[in-house]
Amino acid sequence: MDEVTFKVKGMSCQHCVRSIKGALEPMPGVNAVFVDLPGGEVKVNYDAGQVERDALAKAIEEEGYEVQ
Repeated sequence: MDEVTFKVKGMSCQHCVRSIKGALEPMPGVNAVFVDLPGGEVKVNYDAGQVERDALAKAIEEEGYEVQ
């Protein structure tokens, strides 16, 4: 299992958490999603053989957040 931590700008509430988890958790290969609102980070445990890091970042951006 691989792990990546994204710095994400624009998260401020539990709706943001649900939005990001809702976009990432259904993706093939995603095992777990952890959102740290105060730290502005999203950590994803995933199988790199099933989903690419860039696809994870794109899913976050499509929800309206900026991945740095």
